[in-house]
Amino acid sequence: MTARTVGALALAALAATANAQSPGTFKQVGSTLVSAMMMFLGNDENIYILDKAEGNPVEINGHPAWGSVWSVYFFHRSRNAELSVDVCLMARATRNIAAGKATVVDVISNSFCASGFFLPNSSWIALGGNSGISPGPVDYHGPGVDPTYQDVDGRQAIRIVAPCNGDAGAFSPDCQWFDDPTTLHMSVRRWYSTAEALGTGEILIIGGMQNGGYINRVGPNSNDPVTQNNLASNSYEFFPARANFAPSPPSDFLVNAGGLNTYAHAFLMASGKVLLQANVSTILLNTDTLVEEPLPDMPNGVVRVYPGSGGVAVLPLTPANNYEPTVLFCGGTNALNDYEWGGYGGPNCNAWERPASADCQRLTPEPQAGQAAYEQDDDMLEGRTMGQFVHLPDGSMLMINGAKMGTAGYTTQTPEIQRTQDLPFGLSLAAQEVLTPAIYYPDQPRGQRWSNSGLAASTIPRMYHSTAIVLPDASVFVAGSNPNGDVNHTIQYNLPYPAVYEAEIWYPPYWGKQRPQPSGIPTSALTYGGDYFNVTLNNGTYAGASNTAASKAKVVLLRSGFTTHAMSMGQRLLQLNNTYTVTEDGTITLHVSQLPANPNLFTPGPALFFVVVDGVPSIGKTVSVGTGNIGQQPTAALAVLPPVTTSTAKGSDDKDGDGKPDTTTTTTKSSSSSPSLGLIIGAAAGGVAVAVALAALLWFFCRRKSRSKNAYGGSDRPFASQQGFAPPIVTGGMQSQYGTLDSAGYNTPQQGTHNPYGPPAAPFARGSEYNSNTSSAQELPSAQQPRNYDQYGASRIPSNYEPQEDAYGGLASPTAPAAAPGQTNYYDPHQPRR
Repeated sequence: MTARTVGALALAALAATANAQSPGTFKQVGSTLVSAMMMFLGNDENIYILDKAEGNPVEINGHPAWGSVWSVYFFHRSRNAELSVDVCLMARATRNIAAGKATVVDVISNSFCASGFFLPNSSWIALGGNSGISPGPVDYHGPGVDPTYQDVDGRQAIRIVAPCNGDAGAFSPDCQWFDDPTTLHMSVRRWYSTAEALGTGEILIIGGMQNGGYINRVGPNSNDPVTQNNLASNSYEFFPARANFAPSPPSDFLVNAGGLNTYAHAFLMASGKVLLQANVSTILLNTDTLVEEPLPDMPNGVVRVYPGSGGVAVLPLTPANNYEPTVLFCGGTNALNDYEWGGYGGPNCNAWERPASADCQRLTPEPQAGQAAYEQDDDMLEGRTMGQFVHLPDGSMLMINGAKMGTAGYTTQTPEIQRTQDLPFGLSLAAQEVLTPAIYYPDQPRGQRWSNSGLAASTIPRMYHSTAIVLPDASVFVAGSNPNGDVNHTIQYNLPYPAVYEAEIWYPPYWGKQRPQPSGIPTSALTYGGDYFNVTLNNGTYAGASNTAASKAKVVLLRSGFTTHAMSMGQRLLQLNNTYTVTEDGTITLHVSQLPANPNLFTPGPALFFVVVDGVPSIGKTVSVGTGNIGQQPTAALAVLPPVTTSTAKGSDDKDGDGKPDTTTTTTKSSSSSPSLGLIIGAAAGGVAVAVALAALLWFFCRRKSRSKNAYGGSDRPFASQQGFAPPIVTGGMQSQYGTLDSAGYNTPQQGTHNPYGPPAAPFARGSEYNSNTSSAQELPSAQQPRNYDQYGASRIPSNYEPQEDAYGGLASPTAPAAAPGQTNYYDPHQPRR
């Protein structure tokens, strides 16, 4: 049996599966094993998931897990140029997603409410988190690490992973999270910070809390608005660390936001400045000088940052809009006044009684004509807090998850309700979940941009700590939701909004339509300017008349980003310019420009490459953009594209020549003696029994293939040189501009220091994710006093705790794996991966 035939069988099996799903519906696909508080697509195959340290039911290395990897099916360049798909890997991963396969991975520090981003070499970082805790949760202050969770303080942590292909259960140490805050860490503690990449690939790290809480202030009338009694990290820093910016002086923008400044919205603009929005304030930040340029305030007083948690995203960047970044803000809340927002301990009201906003605003921060100004957009179909935008390859934007009432966050009491057991929605500060998604169409005229027509409702409330990302097949993976302090699976709580482990796939309106099957997707990195490249759609691999299909074809790069708390750091969609040639045999050749010669529009790193024909996307493939290194990215003038050339070809779906798709689709005859692709797929779509037979045949073929080689090794791994941990390479230009950095550009501790960040200065007292010491707790207004858990959470914190002497109690770095034979140091974070 030829590889082409087996590939056709694989596609047929996939077609049979796809046709079983209706557009606009959800399908539950299995457990993520840990609740998906944070999530990103690591490559074509695997989703990386992070939770906080808590009592999840699945363990790893003797403690509850708070990290996992979900395997998704993927398309992947094969050695067989005829197919461009590794059928065995695809078949394996397709089986995994159907079975809901997740594998736990070890994370050492507490990643609770971290931020994150990708690096130019396709690695990912997760920044900050919470202190090490014990069940409850309470801060752990004994020797070493907590014996149950075995987590360490993650508030300064910089965790790095270079995603690998294949089965996470077989990952080598090179493919695991590097997580050792004694070696690699930020300059200050940052919980609820924001990350945004610059055009160099550097990461700007924005704000955060020292010890966590509801909003980033002691209370409405703090006597120290700059540092909030040393509980607020109202500053910036960079990764890799810049000289003299570790951290920056306090930011006026963050200070003036009055506590509503965590998970600030941040978007890199074409100029290299960063748009920042928090509370109702908006600025442009010069990342070289840290000068903050004020822009107009958010209209209508709507708070979009956590815990208002509106949905915010950059609209698609296209040739039609001249790649001018415009940001869309939707939802959040303006229903709480300054006193009611409270402080670290929680709100001074029953937040779930306050409606979320449906208001939407557009802002073009750097307009090519005129001044920056907010523009009223269509309201959403309902008010929504914790709703998240997800870019779809066709250019529309999905709004999913969230609630109609309340805010993000959780608490154990309010001024009106003093006992946790009397709270009506458990610890949740939100209610009335929104189960039906909606789609925003940015190019439609005002009044026609929102629709939920034909979209079914989910059966799973996705409240605080829920997430969603686009998959390579252009469906959407939806997971998470956990407005609770901890989980204890030995107790039956009957909570209205429990910790959710069940994942879903949401199928967009284009689901089930014939997918384009492009060939010629670049395997080398895309560049900022330079020569164009060609992508081919052979007759039979697209729907519709050839000239019409070509005129409606576009090529897009899509990043779903690091998603958490209803935001996606790094999410962006950019359409590459193209022309086309249609030959008489119906072959469409797309002549595709490189990216615009401005790395600020789409920063260096990984992205999904889609070809979209008449609104229907191909299967996405991961490509790399830029040099793979941190530093100034080369740019060049864009090559002039060939003119559009059409033909008289009717196309694979227009045999009657009327310029419209025919009722019955036919395909061109293959020159091979193997069955035609269309015939096989059509047969598979006709019945489940055929799909089962195809699956069995694939299993036999792939089993035989696996005997001769490791299906996950060697050249089957795209970007193989970037697999495993690889510190970013800093170019010489960076050193001259920002001072001398160490070999990996990290902010590393000085030699001889006992502990790069000291022991927690306070016990853990639960309000809404809040740490406080006794003295500062006494200074809080009565409504902001730290709150104790009852059966929903934990026990009271002893006042006579013993501060820990060392983050690891004298133990070796918990992430250091055993040395390989003949080696003394197998895993050195300051050297390139061996």
